[in-house]
Amino acid sequence: MLEIFDGAMGTMLQAGGLKAGACPELMNVDAPDIVEKIHRAYIDAGATIIETNTFGASRIKLAHYGLADRVRELNFAAVKTAKIAAGTRAKVAGSIGPTGKFIAPLGDLDFDAAYEIFREQSEALAEAGADFLIIETCIDVQEMRAALLAAKDACNLPVICQLSYSDDGRTVTGTDPQSAAVILEAMGASIIGVNCSLGPEQLVPVVKILAENCRVPVSVQPNAGMPYLEGGFTKFPMDAKTFGSWGVKLVEAGATYLGGCCGTTPDHIRELADAVKNLQPAPRSVNRPLMLASRSKTVVIDKTRTILIGERINPTGRKKLAAEIRDGSLLGVKRDALNQVKAGAQVLDVNMGVGGIDQPLMMARAVREVAQITDAPLAIDTSDPAALEAGLKNFPGRALINSVSAEPDRLEKFLPLAKRYGAAILILPLTAHGVPKTAAERVAVAKTILDAAKAHGLTEGDFLLDALVMTISADATACLEVLKTLRLYREQFNLPTTMGLSNISFGLPNRPLINATFFAMCLAAGLDAPIMNPYAEPMMNALRAADALLARDPNGLSFSRLAQVESSPVTLQKNSLPTLDALKLAIRDGDKDEIPALIRRAVDENFSADDITERALTAAMNELGDDFGSGKIFLPQVLLSAETMRLAFDELKKNFPAQKTSTQGTFVIATVKGDVHDLGKNIVGALIANSGFKLVDLGKDVDSAEIVRAALEHDADIVGLCALMTTTMIQIDKVIAELHAAGSCAKVMVGGAALTQEYADSAGADAYARDGVEAVRLAKSLVAR
Repeated sequence: MLEIFDGAMGTMLQAGGLKAGACPELMNVDAPDIVEKIHRAYIDAGATIIETNTFGASRIKLAHYGLADRVRELNFAAVKTAKIAAGTRAKVAGSIGPTGKFIAPLGDLDFDAAYEIFREQSEALAEAGADFLIIETCIDVQEMRAALLAAKDACNLPVICQLSYSDDGRTVTGTDPQSAAVILEAMGASIIGVNCSLGPEQLVPVVKILAENCRVPVSVQPNAGMPYLEGGFTKFPMDAKTFGSWGVKLVEAGATYLGGCCGTTPDHIRELADAVKNLQPAPRSVNRPLMLASRSKTVVIDKTRTILIGERINPTGRKKLAAEIRDGSLLGVKRDALNQVKAGAQVLDVNMGVGGIDQPLMMARAVREVAQITDAPLAIDTSDPAALEAGLKNFPGRALINSVSAEPDRLEKFLPLAKRYGAAILILPLTAHGVPKTAAERVAVAKTILDAAKAHGLTEGDFLLDALVMTISADATACLEVLKTLRLYREQFNLPTTMGLSNISFGLPNRPLINATFFAMCLAAGLDAPIMNPYAEPMMNALRAADALLARDPNGLSFSRLAQVESSPVTLQKNSLPTLDALKLAIRDGDKDEIPALIRRAVDENFSADDITERALTAAMNELGDDFGSGKIFLPQVLLSAETMRLAFDELKKNFPAQKTSTQGTFVIATVKGDVHDLGKNIVGALIANSGFKLVDLGKDVDSAEIVRAALEHDADIVGLCALMTTTMIQIDKVIAELHAAGSCAKVMVGGAALTQEYADSAGADAYARDGVEAVRLAKSLVAR
């Protein structure tokens, strides 16, 4: 059965008397009759689910209006009003919007702090009587994870999770619909969807991908096209009839919950409801293999190709790496993460098992930093439940737990964490009594673990079976039992398999030969995801050849392409590169730890501050801008590289204390009056500040007079104006006019979700930036002029 959401609330409230810059949620107590009237209009139009007027009713958002202590009151009032309007004709969904901040390390909001913010609002909405909770308009999957955990802990209501996507099909922080579906379904979202930012035509393919990659219902609430300004009023281009007509295609793509977002009215919802009233949900058959996901990439582990899990981020037997971790340095960890991915690893195992350290703290740090510099999903490798939770919490994706054995303590502590954080588990057939010797015994232990995992709510697509490798120097039949175990796993469970390989040759000469031969045999017996060193050339050669022979590389195409490339070391050591090239690579990789030494090296080689700035720092950010624009990297990597470049600028100042290092100019930035959304502004500000500009950040909801005053006081080269809401776009015209009247010579750059190049031109702006990376490039161009 199809369900129909309502449409926009904000524009309807403004039509009902909400003043610009006032708190929309305050109308729940000051003017509940107006809010109720809006709800009734949508129900009369055919909505079967209405959303409460609580999008910004969290503590962190209400604090802007001095209302942080009224979370419970405003959410209760909103639900009460919605329930009165709904009666028996509609259900009520408690609306929860984003915090407006990024979770660390992208921003300064701690994951646990975000969780508490969302839990407080979720508890209020649930206690007040909402039928659903709907977390919507999120652009960061890590914030959505915190919100989903909080909502599920707060109540037993169905939870709808809706991210917002840009026109490239990804969220601002790089998450694609497939990865969103994999992450959120595993964590227990009841309905997964998309809302805002785009019109229905652009959201059809997003809905289709969501529907193909999850088994829960899919929701969609598009805008009525992209807004524009006409005669001082904000308008949306898509009329109600056209909007409604897209309902059929959205249903065909897999949506079963449909509604509207910005620019939609009861007329739009009426046309939508009428267009789909005789339709049935599209049939869906979702095959659910094991899928792991990072913030921006999904890796499928099945029988169609071999997935390599890189084993190098592990201090066991590596004295130098262990010493670095003990000293609090993650330089070697990050280097291995980058190099293993370059060498062909699709998943990275992360182990912080060093004695005498705070393992949960180091695991959290390692996971955050590795996740920011690579797009590989992670396997959290630990025997410590606290370290496991730290890793799972801080990974903005769907991780693999390495590992869960049949030992009672592991089952009791690890399985609930797997369920809570939506992780897959590597099943290791060990018992409290030790290692099962035969394949039949290993299969029996694996079944015990599988049964326990299913009792905790895990299901197909959550399991990876380890065949458990012992050494042939101690057990002559070790290899044969592994091969038999792999075949029995496939016959009895039909689940993907894994194992660490190198233990087979322990204590023997010519270990690479034995390992590579054993590896090929295991691949033929059904090994899907080996845990191995991707730098080992014999192993990689065996993998490529076996994939071609086993039809995992059809017709040997990948094998042939690789054979045409001259072999070279996969690791790129910065100390072997020319200094400025090494510095540029360090900035691109976000290697903050290497910056001081590289700057010192450049100074010792008599490079000037300007040489270092232009040929390394600026060159690195220009390359990153190109990669960002082409979709090769995403915002997390850009922000990390920008932070690394800021560190490089600071080191330059230390090394050239008597010389004025080149600065790009002064950039004053603000979100305009009436607009309390500043996340986009903060992204732009961070990138601008880290690119050599002096940044003056005036904050959000800033009056035009204050912007003009700051521009004159700081002799600004550029004034950046941000507006997210369509109702505040007109403030940009006002600020530009007042800047000119005051005699400011500053160039004006504008940006925000509601803005377009056409609007920027009509308002008299000097530049329009679609995103933070483009803002940096345009700022440099404006100053150069």
